[in-house]
Amino acid sequence: MLQMFDDGRLTDGQGRLVDFKNTVIIMTSNLGSDVILNETLSEIQKKDEINRALKEKFKPEFLNRIDEIIMFKALTREELTHIVDIQTNSLKKRLLEQDIELEISDIAKDYLADEGYEPLYGARPLKRVIRQLVEIPMSMKILEGNLVKGDKILLDLKDNRLNFIKR
Repeated sequence: MLQMFDDGRLTDGQGRLVDFKNTVIIMTSNLGSDVILNETLSEIQKKDEINRALKEKFKPEFLNRIDEIIMFKALTREELTHIVDIQTNSLKKRLLEQDIELEISDIAKDYLADEGYEPLYGARPLKRVIRQLVEIPMSMKILEGNLVKGDKILLDLKDNRLNFIKR
C-alpha cells in the first residue's frame, strides 16, 4: 500500500502493474468515534485526541502519506430517516419487479432508524436491521405464497412491532 501512496502504482500478486496516479483514495475508520461523541470536548480537543489515537494505531510512514484527515459528526435523526429511505427504496424497486408494492409508514421508518443506529458505529448497523426486520420477513412471505403478484403492503408499527398489512 505504501508503494501506491509513494509511486502512484501498485503491483498485484501476479506481477501486474496498476496505475493509481489519478486516484483519490478515501479510507474510513471508527477509531476515535467515542471521542467525537464526547460533548464535553471542543472540536480542537476532539481533533487532538483523534490524532493521538491515530498515532498510537498506525505507523508514522503510513500517516505521513495521508493528505487530509476529516472528522465526521454524529448522524442526526433526520439524516438517519433519509438513510432508511435510501436503504428501503432499493428493496421497493426489487419488489416492484415482482409487481409487489411496499409502502412504509413514517412511524415504521422512525422505528427502523432507532433500531439500526448505534452512535459508535454510525448507520452501518441500519442495513442489517432493515435486512432482518423487513427484507427477510418479506422474502419469507413471498416464498410461503402469502405475498403474490399485485399485492400492496403497508409496513407499519403497532405495539412496538413492525406489521406487514395487505391493502
